[in-house]
Amino acid sequence: MLTLLLCSFIAAEPTPHYTAELIFPLNAEHNHAPGIVECPNGDLLVSWYRGSGERSADDVRVLGSRKPQGSETWGEPVVWADTPEFPDCNTALFIDPNQRLWLFYPTIIANSWESCLTNFRRSSEYQADGAPTWDQAGIMFLKPEDFSEDARKVFDRDLGFIEWALPEKQKQKANQLRERLGDKLFQRLGWQPRCKPTILPSGRMLLPLYSDTFSMSLMAISDDEGQNWFSGKPMLGFGNIQPTVLRRDNGTLVAYMRENGPRLRVRSAESTDDGVSWGEVLMTELPNPGSGVDGLRLANGHWILVYNDTIKGRNRLAISLSEDEGKSWPITRRLEDEAAGSYHYPAVTEGADGTIHVVYSYFVPDGKSMKHAALNEAWIQELR
Repeated sequence: MLTLLLCSFIAAEPTPHYTAELIFPLNAEHNHAPGIVECPNGDLLVSWYRGSGERSADDVRVLGSRKPQGSETWGEPVVWADTPEFPDCNTALFIDPNQRLWLFYPTIIANSWESCLTNFRRSSEYQADGAPTWDQAGIMFLKPEDFSEDARKVFDRDLGFIEWALPEKQKQKANQLRERLGDKLFQRLGWQPRCKPTILPSGRMLLPLYSDTFSMSLMAISDDEGQNWFSGKPMLGFGNIQPTVLRRDNGTLVAYMRENGPRLRVRSAESTDDGVSWGEVLMTELPNPGSGVDGLRLANGHWILVYNDTIKGRNRLAISLSEDEGKSWPITRRLEDEAAGSYHYPAVTEGADGTIHVVYSYFVPDGKSMKHAALNEAWIQELR
């Protein structure tokens, strides 16, 4: 009897699973910053931007591709958004509780990140071949409360430790940033997306945004299913950008951010008021070379984080697992580890069957693509 029970337990253990493929053949243009969702019918959709460059290239447009359920191949990329003569950049994809598809991306007004405005598009018809039929589109205008006084205190505190060692050019940039903290135009312009929204139990939608003007982040918040948006308070810790947000069982929100400064570690902050305000921006033990991260709470309550687990370069991409809501990350497995390539800006989602889908920018000497990896938690834990 004991043998039968043991055999049944072993048989019930999930088998590690991993597959991966390029979404399109290596391409000479700049293909970057993807988003991914699984549709209600099981199809996968991926978005990214393509052009001859980034913010300085006016031919940059947003593309998308579909992998039908059961198919082993992705469809031909099609244009999802294109503002003529302006770059359209970082994409974030999301399906809300009403099964509507959302696409977020910034349009760069003056070929600088500081000049961007974030766009949104929404679709109820996106499960057929071709581009989604967008039934609503617009620009997200945000008006944060004046944060200059508090931000300058943190800025002066941080700068005090290193100002003496800065060359004159860097000191001038620091003074310019300090002045911009009180400028209404810069406070309201330049917020852009990178990671997917988070839906709270109340129905509140949080869209993580960041500013390269100030090198810090905040949440765009909607309490009416995306009809209207208002700004949360910024995370006051310079060098935190591109947040991804996960929620603990006790309601605390944890944001993990790319490090945009000298610390070389993933940054983190917590909110206890549903994303309106955030505590001190801290450093985790996870390395970061100045590259995007994305996280996800799995259906079983475990957390995963996908990031470049190195302090220099983007040639390694890893997925880490936490079984205690982000208090520790004891299990890590690499998705990529090749010296000649750059594998970065991941986006991650979980399918209805528990499959973890990761898509990321895939740069190698012969060209650029998006790569999709499908795996399960057993694969992450396989080498534990």
